[in-house]
Amino acid sequence: MKNIIKLLSICLACSMYSCSDLTFGDNFLGSQPESSGAVLDSMFSSKVNADKVLTSAYTYLPYGLPTGAAPYNKLGVNVLEAISDLYQSCRDNANDGPKNLYYNGLLSANNSVANSEAYRYGSETQYNAIRYAWIYIENAGKVPDMTEAEKNERIAEAKMVIALSYAEMLRYVGGVPWIDHSIEPNETMEFPRITFAQTVENIVTLLDEAIPYLKWKQNDIDDGRMTKAGAMGLKLRVLLFAASPTFNSDTKWHSQADEYTCYGNYSAQRWEAAMKAGQAFFTELNKEGIYALIQPAEATAQARRLAYRTAYYDRGGTEVLISTRRGFNESTHSNLFDQRYYSGPTLNYVNMFPWANGDDFPANFDWENPSKQPFFENGEPTRDPRLYENVAVPGDNYFNDTPAPVYTNHQNYRVEGTGFLMMKFILQAASDRKDRPVQWPYLRLPEVMLSYAEAINETEGPKNAVTYVNQVRNRVGLTGLPATIGQKELREAILRERALEFGFEEVRWFDLVRWGRKEDFQKKLYGLYSTGNNVNKPTAFTFSTYELASRYWSNSWDSKWYLAPIPQTEINKGYGMTQNPGW
Repeated sequence: MKNIIKLLSICLACSMYSCSDLTFGDNFLGSQPESSGAVLDSMFSSKVNADKVLTSAYTYLPYGLPTGAAPYNKLGVNVLEAISDLYQSCRDNANDGPKNLYYNGLLSANNSVANSEAYRYGSETQYNAIRYAWIYIENAGKVPDMTEAEKNERIAEAKMVIALSYAEMLRYVGGVPWIDHSIEPNETMEFPRITFAQTVENIVTLLDEAIPYLKWKQNDIDDGRMTKAGAMGLKLRVLLFAASPTFNSDTKWHSQADEYTCYGNYSAQRWEAAMKAGQAFFTELNKEGIYALIQPAEATAQARRLAYRTAYYDRGGTEVLISTRRGFNESTHSNLFDQRYYSGPTLNYVNMFPWANGDDFPANFDWENPSKQPFFENGEPTRDPRLYENVAVPGDNYFNDTPAPVYTNHQNYRVEGTGFLMMKFILQAASDRKDRPVQWPYLRLPEVMLSYAEAINETEGPKNAVTYVNQVRNRVGLTGLPATIGQKELREAILRERALEFGFEEVRWFDLVRWGRKEDFQKKLYGLYSTGNNVNKPTAFTFSTYELASRYWSNSWDSKWYLAPIPQTEINKGYGMTQNPGW
């Protein structure tokens, strides 16, 4: 943290981003702060200059896809799902985090493989965002050409940037040192770690302070700025995480778990708080409207897939509540494209997707003698449309719009894989990506719907919860869950629905963590061999399953993995951070 404070001097040195890297709507707010030593008075001498400071805070918000330079290439240019049950990394790469730190159990507080962890406290960008946001909050009053209403709205945006940054730290490490002002470079570096409970409370307080001053949804020009809908949705996400069994239990999740990493007791009121946050969101949605699930243009599998694609991929729209950005053009994701051939989704994940009508895919499906085609029948998809948008399967095209190289007799088939490829965020053809500026859908409406359903189910039972799950299912043509479903069954259905809807959107890992899903960390993972009846464009396949390389967790699971280790070098700085349980 000392290094962070020194780098973010009062002069507001120029950030690493160019003018085209972050846009609100389609127009950038201006160039980044000058590096010529501009002082605070000049930076807040006009609305235009002040906006550059707040824009700088936005540039440091989390982004889930690898975009090149550190620290934006977590897990060695991999995706967070690679350490969940949804995806397996098969990359022979010295910096690949999943293989070199997680699958072999070698992650430690003294890890020296730079940028290969899922999260490295002290080296991430959250405190940068927090610092810029506090500078803005403390100096916005000086801006002469802004109305009080404009100042209040921008300050609310800055508070939400801070809340989101702390929410990200909470999910990875628990309670953290809390910075509540813009730190002077020569200030005494004493920032003790606050408890898990205090961190949650402080985040919620910031969001509650911001909500009254934010627009429900931004217009096209300001798309990408924080909104009331985003703040209310983020509040639900934070409260749901805190209410979940790992952190909200009379039994500690690890023998060394302390007040910094859990509550230490169980309270039903935490579930109720999450439910009330969801209720407040939907009360506001019913009043304001605008946000809604994007519906297919017609009742076909392709139209449903495209509606789902629009929902997560496109800026603006009626579904993305919080959008973060690292760039504008497709090239921003180039590191994602060229590394996906060496890894892939697991068969376990593929098997989660139901048939196209909503019936569960059989757990005992006979792949060698299938009673029904598992992917396509006469050219028509037979499964949940979201499967094909998340996973490149045999018989479909990949991002170069040619048959996906996932069957063994394809000329570009790679044996070091899973038999599937990641499709999410990649899209099948160049024409699919044309004129579609990229983003990270940090929070979408379906997550709020499923989170609210979960909170209702845990507080009141399934009766009033199932309708929110069914809305998400119905959008892609699946039949609804029965009204008679039990609480335990609905709990499992919601967790599965979240995996299907938010594949590669960094939801699954945190779901496994907050529910303490030891069995999912330990289970065997599988791939699929597929052989086509034609080398160039097969229309039928034979299949056989195989077990993927096992992970250290299979036989040596330790719940310490729920939270990231704190680098010992960070603790040694002495400002107040402590180590997480088990590390």
